[in-house]
Amino acid sequence: MSNFFSLLYNELFKIYIRKSTWVMYIILGLIAVGGAIIISAFDDVQPTEYTDNWKEELQEENEALHKDNEEFGYSFNDDRIMKNEYLLENDIRPLNYGAWQYTLENVGLVAIVSLLTIIIGSSIISNEYKWGTIKLLLIRPISRNVILLSKFIAIFVFGLFTMIYLFLVSMLGGAIFFGFEGFNPSTVIMTANGIEYVPIVGEVMSEYGYRIVNLIMMTTLAFMISTIFKNSSVAIGVGIFLLMGGNIITGIFSQYEWSKYLLFANLDLKMYETGNILIDGMTLGFSITMLIVYFVVFVALAWLFFNKRDIVNQ
Repeated sequence: MSNFFSLLYNELFKIYIRKSTWVMYIILGLIAVGGAIIISAFDDVQPTEYTDNWKEELQEENEALHKDNEEFGYSFNDDRIMKNEYLLENDIRPLNYGAWQYTLENVGLVAIVSLLTIIIGSSIISNEYKWGTIKLLLIRPISRNVILLSKFIAIFVFGLFTMIYLFLVSMLGGAIFFGFEGFNPSTVIMTANGIEYVPIVGEVMSEYGYRIVNLIMMTTLAFMISTIFKNSSVAIGVGIFLLMGGNIITGIFSQYEWSKYLLFANLDLKMYETGNILIDGMTLGFSITMLIVYFVVFVALAWLFFNKRDIVNQ
């Protein structure tokens, strides 16, 4: 066990000693805070600050939203209107925009975290072959299984640290520019059961949790490709393509019954909360089962190729 933690520490050290890793963090931080700067700098995109006359303000806001729907001929404001009506009907004062709401909106940036983790996962083994260090690694009195596991876990520790970093930077940026609404304020959200009034902290954690699923699956896929082909460029290219185009692929084949077995059709588990299920007949249990099957296959292939590959001529 001590060998495993020593290897894990070594893998994380090799990741964080790179200048490129810190450049990634700087760029992610700038993007996370940049949104707050833009929102606070331009009047047209600044969020509404509700006063003691919040009922009148919500009614005026709904009137404006209805006019926008009529003007553009599209009901893209319906969700916002329904939320406002829910607040009015239940005599709930709306939550003013602040750090928690900004952090919730920034959850979409987890896609960048997934991208960075895919890049790390795609190179963590292939670089050993590229730099010629694979022999030095494997001649040590440690089994290949432990070596592979340490690299695999290191990828997800990096992904976890990066998600925590995104969360903290988003909270800090939101608090600086918009204020702090409290430790656990509540807000309204749309679910499959309609509109619900829920603690925003739980909603933020839930959103992060849903996106971790995508991160784990796509990074494991990239890790497998890198292990099989010993080429980080191929793994990164395929990983990024599938990360960006997975939904498009699912949409193209969604008319076919077999499309529900595609990996990308099962990645977004939030669809079972919102009720926007991609393909009829899919259930939460089905999607979780499919994800487990894909995960086991990806890991098994990576393990098989890593353990069976001859490194004498590497």
